[in-house]
Amino acid sequence: METTVHPSAARPDPLLSVHDLRVDFKTEEGVIHAVRGVSWEVYPGEVLGIVGESGSGKSVSVAAVLGLLPSQSATVTGGPVLFGGRNLLTMSERELRKVRGKEIAMIFQDPMTAFNPVQTIGHQLSEALRVHDRSMSRRSAKITSTDLLALVGVPSPAERFSQFPHEYSGGMRQRAMIAMAIANRPKILIADEPTTALDVTIQAQILELLEVVRKETNAATILITHDLGVIAEVADRVLVMYAGKVVESTSILRLFQDPRHPYTLGLMGSLPRLDVRMEQLYSIPGQPPNLNFLPQGCAFAPRCSLGRGRSLCRQVEPALVEVDAQQAAACHFTTEMETEARAVSERVGIDVRAGRE
Repeated sequence: METTVHPSAARPDPLLSVHDLRVDFKTEEGVIHAVRGVSWEVYPGEVLGIVGESGSGKSVSVAAVLGLLPSQSATVTGGPVLFGGRNLLTMSERELRKVRGKEIAMIFQDPMTAFNPVQTIGHQLSEALRVHDRSMSRRSAKITSTDLLALVGVPSPAERFSQFPHEYSGGMRQRAMIAMAIANRPKILIADEPTTALDVTIQAQILELLEVVRKETNAATILITHDLGVIAEVADRVLVMYAGKVVESTSILRLFQDPRHPYTLGLMGSLPRLDVRMEQLYSIPGQPPNLNFLPQGCAFAPRCSLGRGRSLCRQVEPALVEVDAQQAAACHFTTEMETEARAVSERVGIDVRAGRE
């Protein structure tokens, strides 16, 4: 089992603890090892960011926790995944339905496909309330649903209650999805790429809304994204995933001030900047590995400038180990990262050394 970094000894018990989670998919080409021994925790009131390229295992790991993967092709092993002393991986589908939407809620990436297109937004909000509270009347559910739409900033909520998803703009659909997610005041809110397909202004509004919701409900938030800029705005802690594994776990401040994995540094170097004229954006060389045929040793080694072809990187897969009490990284050469970080900062103009002292 890999190391889990505890952000502070004074923290309360975690709301959700994931231990050695593994997810495989059967395909015609073979078995895809989508999630390979992932461990993490989320605490009350905090925002945990999970970042990485497409295919890194971010969304799959969370979907596995909630039992949302197709049982015909997906195999979930490892664990336990503990929530309130209960192992989510051993729950029946009926038991999981009581948890999903009530205690752990999810904001999906594309609300247009997440909503039922032939039912009104109000009907679907009311249904989300009444399925977890059988004693709630239709009238009470309508009043509560209208209040929720108003809370998340949907204009004219009483009128919008009776409209269908296609009558909402993209930003309003995302707001309605957030309203549905918080309807039952869950303890954990999972946002899967909540700002993808939205313009920059709407993105900022949605992120601000998520922060308001977090303060209002004290729910822990798990934010899944490929955008480090989004992570920098809202996250308290960050997990960086690559090829189905966590390669770095740290606080948001340490992520930008003192990254200890070359992949993290590559993601930072790829960020565009408005204050520096750049003829060409930096990109990490190469492609992510084929999860059907993972290389021996470190999965990032073929793209890594720090490894420089050393045999240890090619032959031995690094474990996620503590750098200190606040940070862990899966790299054989974490002590060499300061020099590498300086080289990247000189090349792309990102001062990753700020605050080291």
